[in-house]
Amino acid sequence: MLPNINPTTTKSWDTLLELAKKDTGDIKSLFQDTERFEKFSFKIDDLLFDFSKNNLSEEVFKNLITLTRECNLAEAVVLQFKGTKINETEDRAVLHTALRDLNRADENGNKVRAELEKIRTFSEKLLSGKWKGYSEKSITNIVNIGIGGSDLGPKMVTYALRDHWSTITPHFVSNVDAAQLLEELNGLNPETTLFIIASKTFTTQETMTNAESAKRWFLENGGNEQAIAKHFVAVSTNLEVVKSFGIDEKNMFVFWDWVGGRYSLWSAIGLSIACTAGYHCFEDLLKGAYKMDIHFRDASFEENIPIIAALIGIWYNNFLEYDSMAILPYDHRLRYLPSYLQQADMESNGKYVDRNGKNINYQSGPIVWGEPGTNGQHAFYQLIHQGTKIIPTEFIAFAKSGHHHTDHHEKLLANFFAQSKALLHGKTEKQVQSEMGENIREKLVPYKLFGGNRPSTSILIKELTPYNLGKLIAYYEHKIFTQGVIWNIFSYDQWGVELGKQLAKPILSEIKNTRNGDHDPSTHGLLNTYFDMRK
Repeated sequence: MLPNINPTTTKSWDTLLELAKKDTGDIKSLFQDTERFEKFSFKIDDLLFDFSKNNLSEEVFKNLITLTRECNLAEAVVLQFKGTKINETEDRAVLHTALRDLNRADENGNKVRAELEKIRTFSEKLLSGKWKGYSEKSITNIVNIGIGGSDLGPKMVTYALRDHWSTITPHFVSNVDAAQLLEELNGLNPETTLFIIASKTFTTQETMTNAESAKRWFLENGGNEQAIAKHFVAVSTNLEVVKSFGIDEKNMFVFWDWVGGRYSLWSAIGLSIACTAGYHCFEDLLKGAYKMDIHFRDASFEENIPIIAALIGIWYNNFLEYDSMAILPYDHRLRYLPSYLQQADMESNGKYVDRNGKNINYQSGPIVWGEPGTNGQHAFYQLIHQGTKIIPTEFIAFAKSGHHHTDHHEKLLANFFAQSKALLHGKTEKQVQSEMGENIREKLVPYKLFGGNRPSTSILIKELTPYNLGKLIAYYEHKIFTQGVIWNIFSYDQWGVELGKQLAKPILSEIKNTRNGDHDPSTHGLLNTYFDMRK
């Protein structure tokens, strides 16, 4: 069992509350220590984690580290890597880390290596053109049909590794709204299209509705029942349902109940990654994540990057009452990272019940959102710079681009560096007046002031490689786990997504039969209006 400690009962929590009351929000003054950057930044290989621009004094940092010890974080880390069933409400171990430990010497390690070999063989056959469709043409397009963890992770990584694509173009379908499926199928040739149906149970409503429609499209446009085996593969654990769909059991890839959905891109759920960027890239992704796993497991807490990031978030969320966090990747290839992290973080730690089954009386997970730079600068940065809400930000950039347009990349990086500097320093009244010079208009001065002292973290990586991407994703996973341990909640279940699904089933029957059931007045009125509009 995980340590079960209410963090508000610890001495460090009380100390941090007192420190928060005294906080002035003056980050700039912390740089009176000329060695602050050296003290408040760490590197793993060529990944730099700079947290010096955060509202984090040495005293606060010291007490946050003490909090991890009072909450027995070290014990929790050991239990997770050991394979203890820390997902207690679902009676499951949490071992996505085993998926990237390629030398793990136990039964799980053997299972992982066997499945990786199957992924390697299949992806290489597909990318080489040796896998033929029913008309003996090679596959040129794959369509991954899944939702949640079976879509967001593979999609994010596949597009992040766009530079490595060769012969296969990927498409991703998740929404039960048929508009997405039709949009992705538009222009595709059934003879050269392969579908990956990703669903652990092979019963998920959205995924299976899209899968059945994809199969119907295939059959209506030249394919036949026998050809399904050449154009549909499954990532699942439910062999019988997969076979009844028409998929050859040899083309079913598996993963295990100790792999949570939003942590599953490292498993066969990441098949689309291997089938586009190549298996060597997929393996490098695993190796990069393993590097971060070892750092998280073995590094001292004072120098542990995921733990430090988690503690900064706790300081802001629970003591300074900053309840939002912006993820701002300055690289178009990471455009799906914010939406991926929304699920990873908010589905993991968006809980109000602790590990005793009691309601907590403190904040748990923050609101996570974001957009790639520089687009966000022309959208919501106004609020970040001059709004009434303090929004901690996390900037991500790569020193080397994936293209040869040096001028573009230099301008992108200039904005990356400038934004964190602007958030820290702001602009004073004296500076505004000086800029206006002889044409000063005093009435405009207040609008041009920037208070500064807005917190930010910067992650600068040499280049976007599969290995470095693996490290980056694993960093966020361990950060989320650390926060869940300290908040004394179960980070690996997601019961909150079930209620809407349950209520949708009887309502679907009512929609099909144009019959209104027993609902609150609002839902009743909405359904009646829908029935009228449908006529």
